[in-house]
Amino acid sequence: MPAPETVIHPTATVHPQAQLDGGVFVGPYCLIGRGAILHRNVRLESHAVLEGLVEVGPDCRISSHTVIGTEPQDIGYAGEETRVEIGAGNIFREFVTIHRGTARGAGVTRLGDKNYLMAFTHVGHDCRIGNETILTHGVTLGGHVVVEDFANVGGLTGVHQFCRIGRLAFIGGYSVLTQDVAPFSRVAGSRPPRFFGLNLVGLRRRGFDKERLGALKDIFKILFYSDLNTGQAVDKIKAEFPSNEDGRELLAFIGSSKRGFIKKGADQWDLESG
Repeated sequence: MPAPETVIHPTATVHPQAQLDGGVFVGPYCLIGRGAILHRNVRLESHAVLEGLVEVGPDCRISSHTVIGTEPQDIGYAGEETRVEIGAGNIFREFVTIHRGTARGAGVTRLGDKNYLMAFTHVGHDCRIGNETILTHGVTLGGHVVVEDFANVGGLTGVHQFCRIGRLAFIGGYSVLTQDVAPFSRVAGSRPPRFFGLNLVGLRRRGFDKERLGALKDIFKILFYSDLNTGQAVDKIKAEFPSNEDGRELLAFIGSSKRGFIKKGADQWDLESG
């Protein structure tokens, strides 16, 4: 079977050393630099820009005026050859910006598969985004931010550099995050943001049954709703749920936190609602 045709609009500028696989579509007035690698069926709408060392996986859609791979906004950046690596099936809507990594960081800004970045989202240098996340309109990620699989970040949320958002977490719109967000949890608000218990809707959509949710509720009660400090709560969870995989994931996340995690603001109504 022949490879699908690559289509480049006559007004687009594509560097002769850029690598474009079959089925790539490059729309009007796009700019693709020397270091770009576009895999099969990538689609660039009008005025999209890919600069620097950028690799885009198959079946990604890059909407108008999106800019990927330009220099990081880091005063220590000195022109090093750093990268952006993007997986398969991602959607980048209008005016998304994604910056390359830095030599002082990981050297790469990396996104996994099937993420949806809505209009005006910014992904700073050295960020790591997992799979099937949703970053709603205007989300801004500072440098070195980690967003784990299936997380959902509400519109106009700002995330401080080096913060992490755990797997299956939900962040309400207009939030400001300066600490980590634990997996499976809901957080919303700014200065300080408030913890709102389990992300029950998101967990049910991902197939968590009553037994699994029940165990997570009990773990959350110990960690977030008891009078124990974090160290005491961790010890109790380890003792009472030694083989619970979700509990182990939660404790591993907390144990590796460098900025602390959002814990304040919880009450019993938050846990039981939904």
